[in-house]
Amino acid sequence: MFDVLYTSLAPDGAVAEVHFHLSRQPVFPSKIRYGLHRIRVRTAKTLRLPDLDAMVPLGVDPARYREILYAPTQAIGDAAYFLGFDSIIAPNARWPCDNLILFTDQIAAADLEVIESSEVNWPEWRRKLK
Repeated sequence: MFDVLYTSLAPDGAVAEVHFHLSRQPVFPSKIRYGLHRIRVRTAKTLRLPDLDAMVPLGVDPARYREILYAPTQAIGDAAYFLGFDSIIAPNARWPCDNLILFTDQIAAADLEVIESSEVNWPEWRRKLK
């Protein structure tokens, strides 16, 4: 068992992931404020999975990638961690971009820097979905 920092290479990708999970609740939270943070990170050994086709031999079904089926992707993460990778770049399931998943105990604190922060404006962001 290890911790990860799940990030996106595009701001909308990060917001889309959070929006997906919040939208599964009976009522979308309206009082909680959510922040979006741009970080600079330095990795040493990143596993790159360029598209869903590259993930098929690893047990991922592209037709079901948007669903909450964590077993195949967690198995990929476990294997990457075991093989000494410090991160994975893989397709985002909710937005046309890639995610960067960092194995937090493999990344030094000095290799992460928050360079910009802003508040998520949900009504404005949801207009992008139309």
